[in-house]
Order: sequence, then C-alpha cells, then structure tokens
Amino acid sequence: MTSFTNIDPKILSIPKEGTVFELGHSFHPGIPHHPFHPPFLYSMGRMHHDLFFDKGLSTANDFFASGTHTGTHIDALGHVSCNGHFHGGIEVEANQTKTEGLKVHSITEANPILRRGVLLDLPNLFNVEILEHAYEITAEDLEAAAHKQGVKLQKDDTVLIRTGWAKYFSNSRLFLSADKGVPGVTEEAARWLVSQGMTLTGSDTVAYEKQPTHELPVHRYLLVDKGIHIMEALNLEELAENNVYEFLFITLPLRINGATGSPLRPIAIV
Repeated sequence: MTSFTNIDPKILSIPKEGTVFELGHSFHPGIPHHPFHPPFLYSMGRMHHDLFFDKGLSTANDFFASGTHTGTHIDALGHVSCNGHFHGGIEVEANQTKTEGLKVHSITEANPILRRGVLLDLPNLFNVEILEHAYEITAEDLEAAAHKQGVKLQKDDTVLIRTGWAKYFSNSRLFLSADKGVPGVTEEAARWLVSQGMTLTGSDTVAYEKQPTHELPVHRYLLVDKGIHIMEALNLEELAENNVYEFLFITLPLRINGATGSPLRPIAIV
C-alpha cells in the first residue's frame, strides 16, 4: 500500500544556492555505539576474482550487520515506553514480539522528512570549539543561540542542536565518555523547543540528552509524551563552519518492519 505525505510547498523555496551538506557520519566497523546497542559489522562476502563470468567479468558483494540505533540514526516513537505504555497510552505488551518487533509506533510509521531545518550552534554561542562534558543545555541557552544567529523557530521546524561533539566521532571512548558524561539538552530545554513549534529534533551526540542519565527524561517527554522523533549522532560541523543556520532538511528512515529506529543519511540544502 502506498502512503502519501503532504508537505508545505513553501519550504521548497528555502534553498537559494543548491548546495548540499551531508549531516550524517559514514558507517564502518569501529564507529561509536551506545553500550545498550550492538556495533556495526561489515564484510565483503564475495570478492572480485572469486568467480568469473565470460570475457573476464567479475562481481563483488558484501553484507553488514548493525543495530538500528548505531551511527547516525532516528528513534521510532516505540523506542521508549513509560509505565508499560507507548505514546498515546498504547499498551506495550500487546504490541511487541521478539521476532516481529513493534506492532505500533515502529519506524515504518515514520514518513519521509522534508522540513525547514534550523541549526542551533551552542559552541558558537559560548565562543568555544566543543561543549564541556555533561554540560546541560538549557532553554535560555537555546533561545540565546537563536537570537545570536538571527533565526526564529517556526511551526513544524526540525531543530538540530550542535555541541561540537562530532569532532570526537573517530574516537569512540571520547565520543561516549562514559566516565565524564556527554552534553545534551535538559527536559526544560526540550519543552521550550516544543513550545516554539518544533516537531523533529536531533543532535551530534550519542543520546541527544545529557549523559549520564538514569531516567531518560528528554526521551520520555519527546517520544512518549509528545510523539516527536529524535535523531542522534549527526554531523553538524560543516553547517557550523559555513554559518548555515536555516536550510531545507531532508532524510528518509528505512522501512524496517517492527523496528525501533533506523540508520539515516540526512542532508541540508541551502
């Protein structure tokens, strides 16, 4: 069955130059992954010259295995539950199986995403390269960043939060920083974003909200309470280097039946 997604045609007028920025990291063995999720694995299953066709032709193919929350990815609404219920008060136990995954709120329910995107660059606000370990990004910080950059949040925006942490992506131990923590938004900051009209958000860290946390208050608020998807492990460095704060944001989650998330290749067009 084909589903249709309606978008505001006005957002298609946002790009003026036609420049495309990649907002995700490449996938390869050794990329950072949250301790709760499996690593990315790759192998070339059939190499050139293993077999030949006529006239010297050969082919190669490969395979990979990965968690749906490894690398640059998006959380399905069913990624988090609270007190036995998903977003909308739907009961968990009646809607999940080990072999088929989620019956509701899986990533297959997520539509292709084309929206106005806004970057809020926190290191730029504080005149630093990277935010400190476990820094709590407040609503005041986000509002100040928007004011400094001269952008105003609008209804249905995708808001991307830069901490500078993507610079650590090639160093898994530092990127995860299990001992010292990772910066991220507070629940108060998430509530402010929603009050401004934001309907999709993401950051360049492993888990969007400040780490460590034992309650995932921001995930609970956005996914369970508000039904808003979260993207993680984005790469926002080139946007920041070029002072790009408004753009057309595009990404398509993979349609993995029952899955709690999906790898992404997000882009920004200006």
